[in-house]
Amino acid sequence: MTSEMAFECLFVSSDPELFRIIAGILRELSVSIDVCLRASKAFDMLQKGNADLVVIDWEGADSSELVQQIWQDHRSKKPTLVAISSSDTPLPGAHIMVRKPITLDSGVKPFKAAYQRMLMDYRKHVRHALMLPVSATTEDGKEVAVTVTDIGDGGVGLSGRENLTVGEVLTFRLLLPGAPREVLVHVRVLWTRDYGRMGCEYVRIPPVDLLILHDWLKAKGQVKRPRMAI
Repeated sequence: MTSEMAFECLFVSSDPELFRIIAGILRELSVSIDVCLRASKAFDMLQKGNADLVVIDWEGADSSELVQQIWQDHRSKKPTLVAISSSDTPLPGAHIMVRKPITLDSGVKPFKAAYQRMLMDYRKHVRHALMLPVSATTEDGKEVAVTVTDIGDGGVGLSGRENLTVGEVLTFRLLLPGAPREVLVHVRVLWTRDYGRMGCEYVRIPPVDLLILHDWLKAKGQVKRPRMAI
């Protein structure tokens, strides 16, 4: 994903008037849109693409099956699901419901909420590639050489030759490209893989360093600006 990344939507409906309205709203949110005419075909399209948002014109069994397939998919990052329905009955699996009939005015508020959810989810899952060697310290004072391979809001990826264990806490200083100074981070190993790869979560970051990290991640994770105010 680049600094000009735009969110992508899969619109599942054969209703041209509904498409006209939803496309108009999404255009103002700078969200690109693909169309699938049948819910029974939508999951295959999702497997081939990178949709951040799925808008479903609810049509009963096929729509329910599509939502179930999305939630059962092995990928951890799920798209935001918006269901458009003429019923007031809650639809299991949908993050946001929009009541028919929908207009440009009535659709703006729920789709702004969907946009905010996509933005939060994106910033939570996005990882920025790095290749920065650092000297880390274990809780018992041992120094180990590791390389920070990626970083995000949730943690960091590391690689190294040491046999570290899940649950072990490491402390190191990291100078992010373009940052004003180093940040001090304490991380806990969550998982290990072959060839010395590790995934870590943050345990503690000093407040000033956390601000620097958040500003750096925000600058790196910019999405295409919506035309309308969010």
